[in-house]
Amino acid sequence: MGLFSEGVDVVCTPAGQPSALTWAGRQYTVCAEPVRWFERRQWWAEETRAPLGTGPGLVDHEIWRVQVRPADEEAAPDEALTLDLTRNIGSGRWRLLKIHDALRPRSA
Repeated sequence: MGLFSEGVDVVCTPAGQPSALTWAGRQYTVCAEPVRWFERRQWWAEETRAPLGTGPGLVDHEIWRVQVRPADEEAAPDEALTLDLTRNIGSGRWRLLKIHDALRPRSA
């Protein structure tokens, strides 16, 4: 669908992997093994200076690709959605960056 940035609430496993999330008032469960990678960010364009001792989170973004399905019991198995999430290392806040495919309408 496209790139944007919207806050989401994410629940993680003890190992730090996303396991569930709440987005737009709806709860989702991660239904496949999440994939994590790091991307460089243009910190010099976003920050006026790099504070002394700042390292993690300044240069790289932590990105997670997750496949989720609505947590409600009425959700059909084919309602999976693939999302890219990022976590701010400093604040711990999560943001939705990209939706890869849309929910299919339920057949009546």
